[in-house]
Amino acid sequence: MSIEEGRAFCAQRCDSEAMERFARFLTMLEGENERQNLVSTASLTDAWTRHIADSLQLLDHVPRETSPWLDMGTGAGFPGLVVALARPDLEVVLVESRKRRVEWLETVCRQFGLSKCRVVGARLETISSFPAGVISARAFAPLEKLLRLSARFSTPDTTWLLPKGRSAAQELNEQSQAIQAMFHVEQSATDPEAAIIIGHGRPPET
Repeated sequence: MSIEEGRAFCAQRCDSEAMERFARFLTMLEGENERQNLVSTASLTDAWTRHIADSLQLLDHVPRETSPWLDMGTGAGFPGLVVALARPDLEVVLVESRKRRVEWLETVCRQFGLSKCRVVGARLETISSFPAGVISARAFAPLEKLLRLSARFSTPDTTWLLPKGRSAAQELNEQSQAIQAMFHVEQSATDPEAAIIIGHGRPPET
């Protein structure tokens, strides 16, 4: 997907105000990346596709009103902060334990007035449970560990959106039959070499 195609992909899913927020956000990201290593420098040349479109595609898999959205190990804000920038009306919870990244996320939320986006600067294990409408994570942990840590936030109605790159099918195949029945793998819309593990409900082992 070219840079132009990445922009067009985003524009199909957002209004013009969101597109303006993304453009400002990417300028902020590039500046902050010089102070701390938020993303690879190479990925900034194709940030519309690698970070914005890649995150936005997750919105295609959930009903529009679904919230709260829990994004675990959000790092520089992907995918959770992008979701919040696209849909400021959604309640989004960004979990990140690294102090400098927490400060960055809080700065972005203030800058864009994202009053419904909450940054939790702590390890996921220490956070009190709440029922999440969506649980997402990009490059957070292997699937087995991810489910073990986050199942307590899920309900029978929770949607799981877990971008996993090339390892998606293998990671899911290593799980129990019950987990395999609950989740499936879908091809990423932005990267032919990546996939997303998608599921609904509460993992049966928990």
